[in-house]
Amino acid sequence: MATEHVNAWRPGVPGITEVFHAHFVEHAYPSHVHDVWTLLIVDDGAIRFDLDRHHHGALRPQVTLLPPHVPHDGRAATEHGFRKRVLYLDTSVLGAELAGAAVDRPSLPGSVLRQRVHRLHVALADADGALEAESRLAFIRDRLYRHLRGTQPHRTEPAVGLAGRLRELLDARTTDGVSLREAADLLHANETHLVRAFTRQYGLPPHAYLTGRRVQHARRLLLAGQRPAEVAAAVGFYDQAHLSRHFKRHLGVSPARFAGVT
Repeated sequence: MATEHVNAWRPGVPGITEVFHAHFVEHAYPSHVHDVWTLLIVDDGAIRFDLDRHHHGALRPQVTLLPPHVPHDGRAATEHGFRKRVLYLDTSVLGAELAGAAVDRPSLPGSVLRQRVHRLHVALADADGALEAESRLAFIRDRLYRHLRGTQPHRTEPAVGLAGRLRELLDARTTDGVSLREAADLLHANETHLVRAFTRQYGLPPHAYLTGRRVQHARRLLLAGQRPAEVAAAVGFYDQAHLSRHFKRHLGVSPARFAGVT
């Protein structure tokens, strides 16, 4: 079996929070969310994923765009695994209000767009390629924006409601955490109803959402140069072993390997 590996870094290009290249064979992502957009191309193999409880696939000829705050997972569609390149784009590039359209149509066919995303990755790997990368990102953003604006979402964004207020609380208390009882008291809700409302709205229970948010925060600190032991405490995990267990479950590699720490 080929060795699984990842390569990740934070580029100095506004709007791109992380570049992530990976080869996975057996690793399967659990259901999780990002607070940024996920722009994905497949270089080899194929990926199966569920987005908002609907089945999808990502293949080499297409570009895949996953919206922020919507649960998704991912695994290889063949025994040979897959190679992928990902750009995480913050909401200054595409507004979060466009997420509903991306849920309906996460796949964008077309060799021109895929080639543009490929060339952006090449520019991001070049130490002197920042200006080129910004220019290429502008063209890609325009194409993605037209795709999303041209799609009529099958549902409108619901009012914040109870589930939304719990998400806001979890986002504000990502590091410190919050117990279910405290959350229920703060939101004046029954504990069981609170969990059911959140899971129904976002597709995963509150504890899984919080763990995923901590992992996302951890990867940013690791790419900024902090060591795993420091990161564990900074993002709310009990210790480095606790961070490593969840980090590897989500990303398939340890925090040290992810950040290239020797």
